[in-house]
Amino acid sequence: MSAVLPPLAPAAAGDAILRGMGLVALGYAVITVSDAMVKWALPEVGPAAAMIWRGVFGALAIAVLARGQVVRVVNRRLMLLRCTIHCGVTVLFYIVWLRGMPLADTYAVAAASPLIVTLLAIPILGEQVGWRRWASTVGGFVGVLVMLRPGGDLWNADAALLVLATSLMALTRLWTRLLARTDTPASIAFWLLLAHVPVGLALLPAMPPPSALPGWGTAAVLVLLGAANGVAHWLFARAFALAPASVLAPFEFSTLVWGLVLGLVIWGQFPALGTLGGAAIVIAAGLYNLHREQVRRRDALRAGSQGKN
Repeated sequence: MSAVLPPLAPAAAGDAILRGMGLVALGYAVITVSDAMVKWALPEVGPAAAMIWRGVFGALAIAVLARGQVVRVVNRRLMLLRCTIHCGVTVLFYIVWLRGMPLADTYAVAAASPLIVTLLAIPILGEQVGWRRWASTVGGFVGVLVMLRPGGDLWNADAALLVLATSLMALTRLWTRLLARTDTPASIAFWLLLAHVPVGLALLPAMPPPSALPGWGTAAVLVLLGAANGVAHWLFARAFALAPASVLAPFEFSTLVWGLVLGLVIWGQFPALGTLGGAAIVIAAGLYNLHREQVRRRDALRAGSQGKN
């Protein structure tokens, strides 16, 4: 028999939201550093081996942080489908990083993911999108076209792979919303990372590492890579338990800033002005969609409270 907890006082609720914002900001910083680690290690280990390292040590990190209480799966079919598709997303990102695409460029294109989520939520979740969100979404995709314009720095096959990866990533995020109705965030993150191990093993014949074993320095980076992924996903799980998703979602765009800084410091790479301009349009459209979502939910709550009176 569980006790019924009283609602949080406004001050306590505000403190929880602030803690959630801090945790999610830290999570995105950690995940960006993790991406920089894998991009640095990929020439020595290849995508398949990097997935194995990420999966093993990421799952271990989550299991330790969650004290082992993460193995139960309720919606097995959707969990398996989401893990499989997300592993495909990882492979595509690793391929474009191995081929030299800067971190900031990948994050600029990936910023379109929230816009794709808005569109996919219509058939998958049955959500309604008003004309304002339609207009901002179309404007956001104009920003994507600015980045991918013919003759621009991102007009290549790698960008096409990245657009595919971003679209699939948006699909997995919608499935995450569905899974959250039955499974815990820690369980979702644990099985996602663990799934990278068998997928990486299956891809080894097609993507063998350049050498049988990485050097000690690279091995240490790969261990940190996996652990950092686990810590980041744990931070996300804790953050979304403390604060509304609409409050935390804008922090996703901070990866572009982190990616720009890390790319400049480690590889001396700086995005073209067209890429930055297109990314600014995409981010502005995504933030406006989040604003409209908050307005829509506020109106729905107000209408529901009035109906009860």
